[in-house]
Amino acid sequence: MNHSSTARAHGRVNLIGEHTDYNGGWVLPTPIPQFTEVTITDVPGRSVSVQSTQGRTFAYELGNETKTGSWVDYVKGATHLLREVLGSKGGIHIQIHSTIPEGAGLSSSAALETALLKALNQHRQLGLDVIAVARLGQRIENEFVGAHVGIMDQMATGLGIFGEALFLDTLTLDYQRIPLPLETFDLLVINSGVAHRLSEYDGGYNQRREECEEACRRLGILHLRDIDLNTLKTSKLPEPLRKRARHVVTENQRVKEAVVALRAQDLKKLGQLFLESHLSMKSDYQVSIPEIDLLVDLCMTHESVFGARLTGGGFGGSIVALTHKGKSAHVTGEIIPAYEAETGQKATRLI
Repeated sequence: MNHSSTARAHGRVNLIGEHTDYNGGWVLPTPIPQFTEVTITDVPGRSVSVQSTQGRTFAYELGNETKTGSWVDYVKGATHLLREVLGSKGGIHIQIHSTIPEGAGLSSSAALETALLKALNQHRQLGLDVIAVARLGQRIENEFVGAHVGIMDQMATGLGIFGEALFLDTLTLDYQRIPLPLETFDLLVINSGVAHRLSEYDGGYNQRREECEEACRRLGILHLRDIDLNTLKTSKLPEPLRKRARHVVTENQRVKEAVVALRAQDLKKLGQLFLESHLSMKSDYQVSIPEIDLLVDLCMTHESVFGARLTGGGFGGSIVALTHKGKSAHVTGEIIPAYEAETGQKATRLI
């Protein structure tokens, strides 16, 4: 029997700190129960065969990875980057099982990258630590897939621990683990049923990153973390660069305030920060959509909800909300039918 290696990585919900990671800022993600599991088995020759439990299969030769514009590029990107250490040791069969909905803003791609790299690391004894795995995952997206993402998702899927949020400085990669006082509130994640489409998501995501880089160039700084709101207000940045920069600058501050609120168990303040973050993504960063806004609005009319916001890159996906302890099921039971009646979309509670 061929030797096999299996690794698992969980998805994440970003509590707050959206579009700050590729700007050298701060983020606050936490794991979700949904996961991706990868099993690797040796096969003869130089072939890579991939099979998912969703019934999708494909195959290619090591060293002959060509982009397809689909999810298989995350696998091809991994073997492409590791081709020198993989090529001399024969082919592999990759079995993938995932419970993370794609396009929901919950890091399905990063979980696949992390689980795959962890399995390859174990199977071929590559000696990679968690940070190296995260950096490789980011390179898969940046260099092969063509999505200019930051490193939050890869760090979150590799380092996340249930019951804790990862307070991460994405520039230095310093992090602290912040306990979530889940005895005092419920964390609610609802998938809108509107998956971000690859072309729209990647195009919009990459455009936002380019706008932030242009803002930095005009301001004479390396990262938007290097400027405060007062300086930004007096700058001569044109629109929409001013809006994009304002979101990032204020979002970084919200992350830091959220950590303080979590430690103090100040749920009213935390909920307020959630809503402020959403409104900033809606108006300044312009990555929300009407369906997501409706879910947030429905949450905010409910007396048991402290706050709600879009989570993930945007253009579809999911919301995250804080509710009074023991009230999340009641909130869900009222919000989802109202949302579905108005939009025709099928929403799903994930946590």
